[in-house]
Amino acid sequence: MYRPYQPASRSSTSSTNTSSSSQGGYAAQGNPSDVSSAVRNLLLSTKQLQKTLTQWSLGQASETQVSDVYVQLGTDFNTAIQAFAYHRIDLSEIYPVPQELRTVLESCLAEDPSPQALAMFMPEIKQVLVKLLRGLQSRQETWRMRTYDYR
Repeated sequence: MYRPYQPASRSSTSSTNTSSSSQGGYAAQGNPSDVSSAVRNLLLSTKQLQKTLTQWSLGQASETQVSDVYVQLGTDFNTAIQAFAYHRIDLSEIYPVPQELRTVLESCLAEDPSPQALAMFMPEIKQVLVKLLRGLQSRQETWRMRTYDYR
């Protein structure tokens, strides 16, 4: 499954650039619009996860499909972290989100698919996603101010 983002050492910018290029190249490109794209893709992944979980609960999606969406969300999470890191914006408070989400998803998927099973776990899933969204939102203003300063 997905491995959470591991921040590069602050003393080594070359390791940051190397890891960012392997995460879709957002940070390596240095284009300020990368944060917008990365956040948008991450938000779309969170919506897709919720949709796929609903389909799973109705027997219309498999555990593998839920897992695949989770892995994509993890990839988009790493890309967003790297895009913010390019602008030296720390998002360490949301680093635990993928693992927290994985834990609740594993518990949910251990149940037989049903709307009741999903209803039991959805409040915790939403709580983790809200933590993610608030963490991103709190840093977007900093990003906007820094990109304005670059112009």
